[in-house]
Amino acid sequence: MRISTSQMYTRPVSLMTQLTAEADKTQTQIATTKLGVTAVSDAAAYVKLQQIQRATTGDATYKSNINVAQGVLSQADQTLDSVETQLQRALELATRAANDTLSDSDRAAIGEELGAIRDTIYGLANTKDDIRGQPLFGGATGDTAYVKNADGSISFAGTGEPSGIPVADGESIQPSISGQRVFTTADADMFAIIGNLADALKSGTDVKAAAGTALTGINTSLNTVALARASVGARGARLDLKSEQMTNVAETREVARSGMEDTDIPTAVANLQKTLTVLSATQSTFTKLTSMSLFNYLK
Repeated sequence: MRISTSQMYTRPVSLMTQLTAEADKTQTQIATTKLGVTAVSDAAAYVKLQQIQRATTGDATYKSNINVAQGVLSQADQTLDSVETQLQRALELATRAANDTLSDSDRAAIGEELGAIRDTIYGLANTKDDIRGQPLFGGATGDTAYVKNADGSISFAGTGEPSGIPVADGESIQPSISGQRVFTTADADMFAIIGNLADALKSGTDVKAAAGTALTGINTSLNTVALARASVGARGARLDLKSEQMTNVAETREVARSGMEDTDIPTAVANLQKTLTVLSATQSTFTKLTSMSLFNYLK
């Protein structure tokens, strides 16, 4: 088969163009560490990469929400711990108040301290979280959990349960707890319990009976706070598990993404060297070919 002059030149030029383009592409992949997957170069991988990107973006939002919820729950637990400390002191004072040997001044002093404890718990009940600035123990609405009424009583100002924070598709967790489940339950109103005993001590009327009622109420309140802390702890553990699961999924997803999108540098460098070697040989051959005269070629 006779080879035309044009074929002798066209084929090497075409091969050099192809090799140059391949070398340029590989160099870009090495420099950017990305394979540059497009809908044209690899449709299936491109679609999968888009899905991974959307999932990663969604998980970033959920991860942020989990961090917020963990922070709020941690603060709620610390605040409830402070409430327990105040109640323990109130229990000690109520036990002392039941002692008939106390003087009027002693009872008055205990009454004053109980009043201060009540105010401290009121302040704790109105604690706002450090992250969102929302009441730790509020309801679904309202900027304040508890208010003092004109008669001196303290009542819950919110309505409903605190809103949940989305932590996964179709899953949310309440990062705080309604004060109605902690401070003013159906079984015990710790503000009224402590306040009634404080008033009785200050007035000196029927102190022993008031102390007995307070002891029962404070113990009930301590149990209620313990249950609230257990609930907060359970939700915290659930968030820890959810965070760990999300991390594992993210790692698996990253392996899949890297396999489709990232450049295998050692392999790419080897391929580049091979391509450049072939390109150099082709250029050398083409140079010799173009320097030959038609006469020498036909000889």
